[in-house]
Amino acid sequence: MSLNPRVIAALGAVVVVGAGTVGGSIAVASDKQEMNDHRVTLTVGRSSSAHDPFCYNDGKPLSDADQEKCLADANKASKDGTLPGSDVKLSDRVGIGVSPQVADQGWMALSNGGGATGSRQFLISAYSKTSTFSGLHPAGSVLNNNGQPTVITVFEGEKGLENPTAIWYFQLNPQDS
Repeated sequence: MSLNPRVIAALGAVVVVGAGTVGGSIAVASDKQEMNDHRVTLTVGRSSSAHDPFCYNDGKPLSDADQEKCLADANKASKDGTLPGSDVKLSDRVGIGVSPQVADQGWMALSNGGGATGSRQFLISAYSKTSTFSGLHPAGSVLNNNGQPTVITVFEGEKGLENPTAIWYFQLNPQDS
C-alpha cells in the first residue's frame, strides 16, 4: 500500500503551518512582561476571573492604617461599582484559587455571607500554606441571606493574619435564578 503524493503534501503543509503557529506564539509570549505572581482567581459557576491584590505592600505586612485605608477604598469601590466581582445565582458554586506564590505565604478566604448557616460570615478556605484552591461551595452558603451584595475577602500572610501582606476583595451580586 502506498500513500497518495497529494496526501503526503497536505500533511507536510499542516506540519509547516502548525510549526509556524507554535513558533509565532512562543515569540509573542516571550515579549510579554512577567505575570504578576500575586493573583487570586474568583470562580462562580462556569466562569472565573483573576485579579491583582486590592492592597499590597511589596510583600511587607500592611500596617493597621494601611488596612483601614484598604477597607475604606474597598467600600468606596463597592459603592462605585468598580470592585471586582461577579453576578451569582443560588444554583452556582463559588470558589477561590490562589497562585502558588500566594499559597507559599499562607492565605485564607471568607465572605460576609453565610446565608445557609445563618451566621454573619462564611469561611471559604481555612488558613493554608499548601493548597491553591478552596474547593467549590454552594452559593447559598457563601451569600448574605438578605439579597444584598456579598463581599469575599482573601488575605495573604502569616497564620493569625494580624499583619496581612496582601488583601483582595470581590463582590458577589445575587441574581434571580
